[in-house]
Amino acid sequence: MEAPPSGEITVLIEAARAGRKDALDRLLDAVYPSFRTLASHLLRNERDDHTMQSTDLVHEAVIRLFLQSEVEMKNRLHMMALAGRQMRRILVEHARARLAQRRGGGVPTDQLVENQDVSAQELESLLVLDDLLAQLRQMDARAAEVVELRFFSGLSREEISDKLGVTVRTVQRDWDAARAWLLDALDSSKSE
Repeated sequence: MEAPPSGEITVLIEAARAGRKDALDRLLDAVYPSFRTLASHLLRNERDDHTMQSTDLVHEAVIRLFLQSEVEMKNRLHMMALAGRQMRRILVEHARARLAQRRGGGVPTDQLVENQDVSAQELESLLVLDDLLAQLRQMDARAAEVVELRFFSGLSREEISDKLGVTVRTVQRDWDAARAWLLDALDSSKSE
């Protein structure tokens, strides 16, 4: 099935917000392939044996975006940005739960999950990245949003420019500065 153009997605968002179930069904059908691509992209950055699959990540994001929250999506770009942010939160929550499980989580050691081949360091690196993004947001909210939109939502510089109302050159400057800061902060956290 071919996805409707961006303008039609905006119309479907508005109709779904007005309570038309058929519009929500059509919207979900239309955006599912894009969400799946986004989830695959995010999971590609995870370890090979990650316990969450693309389909799981998409379904959880859909539930949170469309069924549990009162988020008002404005258009396709806004929806993709929200989806990327939601998927990142899901992955961070998943990593925190796995890390807690590895550390015992209040469960007797002999009852811990058998699949212990995932290193705590891999799980902690996702949490460190999440913490660093929160720090970056305190210093430069727009640069942090550029990172989220580009890395977690898979938007192009041009799409980010449209969403944020700044030039593509500004987006690139924010990306370069944020990336340099994050790499430096990651190096500093590894040496501690």
